[in-house]
Amino acid sequence: MRLKIVLFLIAFVSRSSLAIGFFKPFNVSYDGRALLLDGQRRILISAGIHYPRAAPEMWPDLVAKTKENGVDVVQSYVFWNGHEPVRGQYNFEGQFDIVKFVKLVGLSGLYLHLRIGPYVCAEWNFGGFPVWLRDIPGIKFRTDNGPFKVEMERFVKKIIGLMKQEMLFSWQGGPIILLQIENEYGNIEDSYGKGGKEYVKWAARMALGQDAGVPWVMCRQNDAPENVIDTCNAYYCDGYKPNSKEKPIFWTEDWDGWYASWGGRLPHRPVRDLAFAVARFFERGGSFQNYYMFFGGTNFGRTSGGPFYTTSYDYDAPIDEYGLLRQPRWGHLKNLHEALRLCEPALVSVDVPDYVLLGIKQEAHVYREPVDNKITDSGFLGNGSVCSAFLANMDERHSVSVKFLGQTFHLPPWSVSILPDCKNVAFNTAKVQSQTSLKLLDRLSSRFSTMTNFSFKSTVSWISESWQAFHEPIGVWSPENFTMHGVLEHLNITKDSSDYLWYITRIYISDEDILHWKVTGVRPSLTIDRVRDVVRVFVNGNLAGNATGHWAPVNLHIDLKQGENELAIVSQTMGLQNYGAFLEKDGAGLRGQINLKGLKGGVQNLLNSPWTYQVGLKGEFLKIYDLESQGSVNWSSTLPPDTSTASFTWYKATFSAPDGADPVAIDLGSMGKGQAWVNGKSIGRYWTIVAPKHGCPSHCDYRGAYNERKCLWNCGRPTQRWYHVPRSWLQESSNLLVLFEEIGGNPLGISIMRHATDTICATTSESDYPPLHMWQHPDIVSGDISITEVGPELDIFCDYGQIISSIEFASYGNPQGSCQQFSEGNCHASKSFSVVSEACRGKNRCTISVSNEKFGEDPCPGVVKTLAVEAKCMSASDVNIAYM
Repeated sequence: MRLKIVLFLIAFVSRSSLAIGFFKPFNVSYDGRALLLDGQRRILISAGIHYPRAAPEMWPDLVAKTKENGVDVVQSYVFWNGHEPVRGQYNFEGQFDIVKFVKLVGLSGLYLHLRIGPYVCAEWNFGGFPVWLRDIPGIKFRTDNGPFKVEMERFVKKIIGLMKQEMLFSWQGGPIILLQIENEYGNIEDSYGKGGKEYVKWAARMALGQDAGVPWVMCRQNDAPENVIDTCNAYYCDGYKPNSKEKPIFWTEDWDGWYASWGGRLPHRPVRDLAFAVARFFERGGSFQNYYMFFGGTNFGRTSGGPFYTTSYDYDAPIDEYGLLRQPRWGHLKNLHEALRLCEPALVSVDVPDYVLLGIKQEAHVYREPVDNKITDSGFLGNGSVCSAFLANMDERHSVSVKFLGQTFHLPPWSVSILPDCKNVAFNTAKVQSQTSLKLLDRLSSRFSTMTNFSFKSTVSWISESWQAFHEPIGVWSPENFTMHGVLEHLNITKDSSDYLWYITRIYISDEDILHWKVTGVRPSLTIDRVRDVVRVFVNGNLAGNATGHWAPVNLHIDLKQGENELAIVSQTMGLQNYGAFLEKDGAGLRGQINLKGLKGGVQNLLNSPWTYQVGLKGEFLKIYDLESQGSVNWSSTLPPDTSTASFTWYKATFSAPDGADPVAIDLGSMGKGQAWVNGKSIGRYWTIVAPKHGCPSHCDYRGAYNERKCLWNCGRPTQRWYHVPRSWLQESSNLLVLFEEIGGNPLGISIMRHATDTICATTSESDYPPLHMWQHPDIVSGDISITEVGPELDIFCDYGQIISSIEFASYGNPQGSCQQFSEGNCHASKSFSVVSEACRGKNRCTISVSNEKFGEDPCPGVVKTLAVEAKCMSASDVNIAYM
């Protein structure tokens, strides 16, 4: 109940009443070991959350769940094109209300790392640059170029000034402790030669000249100037060293997942490997680590970059796209963070840890004070005030037992054991003790293909009636068009105001051409040297064919009639390039020669023909997706006779929101490709393109170095089927859903579904480590760490607002199998089910001691026993329905 009250208060605090002075003002500096907050070294864990990738109503809950996980810092980019869509016209409202977001972070007691850039990459459209930046005369992005530097500095000053005005820096009592200028520039710096090197120096001077009062970083910038910290972005950063011993080791992007591309498989990084990477980083001297992403969210509207990056930016993050905890990922990292927090007094007291070789691929790093007490061959450790150790096994295949300080420790392959007191193991990266949570949508995904069927009652709403359609005109639809000779660059015309640009010309076909085709059997064809990203070719209003690719060639047979023919080519962007050098030169549309082949007179070059240009769609211009604009076109209640092939068609229908407060997803698996809006808000692009059938392993092995191609899943299925509709966008009934469908699909197959945890499972053994909450928690300057003598516990919980409605399986003994496939072994305590049911049923969370005393018997003396539980979660409203 306490959490509910806190979230309620945060959610309804007005922007004006968000109090300044979240902290007592403090200074931030750094030395060669760590960031210093008010002169005190800190070991900091950070969580990446991008404010525009969630509805503002979600922010309080996201921040609360992040803090509960044991995180210290929230990290976010600043999105220039969202904040200044038109030069000199700023947007700090809604999803771009950065001040409100930063204040919410501070209100929670967390710090903030603001990555201004202003280039962000982030799989975000144009890397965060506003498209109008391309039109400034003489501009060259991200190099020693006067026009660019003027614009960049102007925006950086705007953001720094806004943060100062709102009293959001640490020295003002605010949460901002760290800033970033530029982003991964070292990856492309050589492309700019001397201009690149001068630009790096200028960017640092300019940033430092803002007098922000907190340190600045440059990620992936090994030539970062003296007063700017260079940092690591990678899957592993435990071997990273900054370019000066005066700078601490920072990991600004720990890639705990990866983004998805349309038509691709979905990447997954095992949490055991992720925890291993984080533990190794802190083991080897790291002091600041950020998960990219902790919450990935959604690319609403046309914000996804690429090209061809999906609307979902879930990123396999600990908090999923809808704001729900992803278990066991979230729980395993929470336990890791708790263990690291226990080690913090020792970690900050030592500049360089003691290194101990434990085996060929095994080693220890020991942090203790005072540093002059050495570990001897006999295992003697000096009587330091604090001591913490990390024992690592880098062997990818074999478990080993090692001797450390007179004790024997068992290390699974590819794992790190954390000993906060140099004696007892509090956490091992390969041993997951947190629960598994399976959600309603998971039941329809390939990742959990073995799951049983379930009832859709109160879960799915089908939109099968009330559909209406409107056919988008092909070609010219308004007087706002122009004609000129030659083929113009797409972005120069659209300014990215729409994905779509029409190129229209006329072709005359003579009687001789028709006869030539009949005699020779040749069919005319249209060839274009290069197109990006999608083109659709219409001849006389009929779709002739499509082409997709990143500057790919087109060779398409077309049917022409005698006389005048209208050739209409619609060029479509699928997110502007967000990474690489010379972004200002990267455009869209058609390039190279455009030829009509197969005519009697040979090849006809269309490049210099008169072309008419029409920007966007009529439905877009009239905003027929808005509630107030429904009368601007004539909607038909009769759907196309064959919706599967009906291209360039708008559809609309109304629906009621699913019961309860759970997040909402819309299933567009029956559609083709297009864009979708709910109550006038764009939920993004959709596309049911299917991933390759092969390349997804049946088992994902966490052991060994990870890359985004290692653990793929979702083969043979649409890359994305479910699309997030924030609950705050919905009303109880009469919600308007509008789709623009490009290639054909069946709107009758669309459904709205609640996204919530359905099943939770956990196993805990007598031999597992004691719960971390039993450890005595020291502050930074405290001495010894102790642990309360207590046995392991099994802890399970449902989503907020749910209760444990039933226990599906419980066995204390030697249960077999895994979640949803548990079975009793030959050792089973008879009261297992009743004990667990009494402890858990009807509660949101329960904790059960894994002991003979708890279950009233020792079902198999001399055998290490395990408790396995599977339970169902249900919202309060569903419980009421079920028991009526």
